[in-house]
Amino acid sequence: MSVIRVAIVDDQAMVRAGFRLLLDAEPDIDVVGEAADGREAIAVARRARPDVMLMDVRMPVLDGISATRQLLADDSACRVVVLTTFDLDEYVYGALRAGASGFLLKDAPPEQLVLGIRTVAAGDGLLAPSITRRVIERFAELPDTRSHARDPALETLTAREYEVLEHVARGRSNAEISARLFITETTTKTHVGRILAKLGLRDRVHAVVYAYEAGIVVAGNDPTTAA
Repeated sequence: MSVIRVAIVDDQAMVRAGFRLLLDAEPDIDVVGEAADGREAIAVARRARPDVMLMDVRMPVLDGISATRQLLADDSACRVVVLTTFDLDEYVYGALRAGASGFLLKDAPPEQLVLGIRTVAAGDGLLAPSITRRVIERFAELPDTRSHARDPALETLTAREYEVLEHVARGRSNAEISARLFITETTTKTHVGRILAKLGLRDRVHAVVYAYEAGIVVAGNDPTTAA
């Protein structure tokens, strides 16, 4: 059984202790370090090399978003799940653009946290269910700051891969995409993997951000929805 190495970063000792107690009970998860602020988090990451880091947002010395950005510049293999009690869009976008692969609220059920760690460790992106739809809809309200220069990497996508990317950007699962395109889930998973590789994206969460910022999809206008 493959063991997932996890580090916990939060400025509250009781919160760290609670997370450790929860995760230590899981046979496939090993807590390899703790930190009380972003600067300590970077030191722990360099020393312990965790697969997944649970990162608080509001911390002294160095906040979680800045720490995530620096951490991933050092070690692109580490995955960051941002945890916060604040369900605010500014943190969602800041975390995603810093390179985080997941975003969960601290009041999420324990099983959702554990599943989230396993999901991110497996290479998939994660957003709390309560946040996913708002992440997509929020793009409709953002000012248009795109460069409008078409990314040359898009030309490497096949027509089918481009179509799959559109569905991924709508927040659809592999099962939903497969049903709409009449292909197997294995084929969909293969397409998603190739899309991420060709576009240099960490996971499908960042594929969503990329698709909106590149103008591939526009919130509120979904031609992929059956009439």
